[in-house]
Amino acid sequence: MINKTLSLNAWVVYFDQAPLPVLRRTATELALLREKEDDLNGRELAGVILRDPIMTLKVLRFLQANRGRSQITDITTISRAVMMIGTTPFFKQFSRQPLIEESLADYPEARAGMMQVMSRAHHAALYALDWSILRNDMDTDEVVIAALLRDLAEMLLWCFAPEPMLEIRRKMRQDPALRSAAAQQQVLGFRLIELQLALATAWHLPNLLLSLMDESQAAMPRTRCVTLAVALARHSANGWLDAALPDDCKAIHDFLKIHQDEAWSRIRHATLQAAQGWDWYGVPPAAAWLPMQTVAVPSKSIP
Repeated sequence: MINKTLSLNAWVVYFDQAPLPVLRRTATELALLREKEDDLNGRELAGVILRDPIMTLKVLRFLQANRGRSQITDITTISRAVMMIGTTPFFKQFSRQPLIEESLADYPEARAGMMQVMSRAHHAALYALDWSILRNDMDTDEVVIAALLRDLAEMLLWCFAPEPMLEIRRKMRQDPALRSAAAQQQVLGFRLIELQLALATAWHLPNLLLSLMDESQAAMPRTRCVTLAVALARHSANGWLDAALPDDCKAIHDFLKIHQDEAWSRIRHATLQAAQGWDWYGVPPAAAWLPMQTVAVPSKSIP
């Protein structure tokens, strides 16, 4: 663990070499899939990977680091990445990995913070999936991955620098008016989105994913989809009385060009779908505070 504050560039160098941990559940599910490798559906393997943002990152990084000269286009979805790597090489590369739960065994509060961010990321990815389908996006998986990875820098700092992250949380609890970006600047000396984009660039992640995670490009509809999904997942994680939610909902129905009632219905559907996977992260999902109404959960899920 690193509990002292490093510069943004120093963190980029550190994370470029650090072994990144994954969820224990991810490692368990991959081991089970390996037992039936000969009959394995690549979509099933992608489904496990996409539950874990760090595992998703590791697959994309591995593919980028080992791309052949004949690969002239970026691979921006996990299903295609798995197909390019091959199942046997995949299991050989990722058979043994450090675990988040072990890395943070001595920091239970930080472990809870980490799991909350991962749960929130999966929640955001489900919003992005639903809205991109509604918008007839030609490749919904790209939007899903961008939403899933949008808060990756926060996850990594919870893993490797729990004390500064806990200090940011304390500051925000002491001053509810304090914006998260301001608290990050005070404690770390930079905003997490700056580290996020620096890491994505250093790891040569596909430019398309980089642009979808960059809020400065929010004029692009697909980037706007990711930004709104991440914001809604973040605010709803605080409870459905969060002061930012009315503005979120208005922005979403304006973006999707649908009635506000329909927008809210779709939000509830995706929220309940996210709650079905709560046991991956072991923290209460946003649906735990959702006003109870009878709704039908959509059948399509990630991936």
